[in-house]
Amino acid sequence: MKPYRMFGCIALLLAVPSLVWADAPLFSGPQVGEKLPSFKTQGVFGDLADKEFDLIAAADGKPVVLIFVHARTRPAFGLTNTIMKWAAGKAKTGLHCGVVFLTDDATPTQQWMHRVEKHFPKDAAYVVSLDGAEGPGSYGLNRNVALTVLVGKQGVTTANFALVQPSLQADGPKILRAIADVAGGGKVPTIAELEGQRYKGKRSKGGRRMKKQAQGDPHLAPLVRAVINKQASENDVAKAVAAVEKYVAENEAATKELGRIANTVVNSGKLANYGTEAAQTVLRRWAKQFAAAKERQETPKKPE
Repeated sequence: MKPYRMFGCIALLLAVPSLVWADAPLFSGPQVGEKLPSFKTQGVFGDLADKEFDLIAAADGKPVVLIFVHARTRPAFGLTNTIMKWAAGKAKTGLHCGVVFLTDDATPTQQWMHRVEKHFPKDAAYVVSLDGAEGPGSYGLNRNVALTVLVGKQGVTTANFALVQPSLQADGPKILRAIADVAGGGKVPTIAELEGQRYKGKRSKGGRRMKKQAQGDPHLAPLVRAVINKQASENDVAKAVAAVEKYVAENEAATKELGRIANTVVNSGKLANYGTEAAQTVLRRWAKQFAAAKERQETPKKPE
């Protein structure tokens, strides 16, 4: 065989596996029909705080839904919360719900979980893996996915979803149907219905009030809402704050409006409802900084 042909054959052989693997299904965790082994975790909230907890043993053969969080992305967080809010409401059927955060450093993960605790739906167990970012060895979890969602009954897997890019719209209906199948069936809500429920209740009041307060300036409202986003990182907050301050620096009326909003929030006694600690610090600063500007604009000029 001529050299150039030999190299061409080698190149083809090397390319074939990558083409096959690109279309191959992604696996993470026990597959349908396989056993759900027991594994130990550490609880984070309530009665489970700092205690070892075995989600499978606690379910004792009853229906169970487990979400292993490999990556704390906004889509993963949104899908996990929406699914768990609905699933936890079926606790009366015997359904056990657990969210397992996988990490090599549990301390900062737990600190973050406590900061956003009010956003987690109730009646579900929130735990941290004791086996690091790989998770329990018997589960064969895949670190290349963002979420591994497992549904089971009688200690056996009935549905498995390995999600690289979680999408509530695309993945949500399939996961909800799988949960309903093990939890007594019944009507499965649409994603639109679930998303509507996300903004009902006490936890979203702060955001709605802020929107109402900022509605006098349609451009200021979305800028301010980005600052008080509960899921925003410190870097996200800093960028959002810079955008607000740039806007009001070029808009005198917006400066007055921002001063009114910040003072209303800070003096309401409910500042904790608005954003992260970093955002709350900024709101206090704005309340002082723009109060003077607000007073200057409201004070009538003396007749000459």
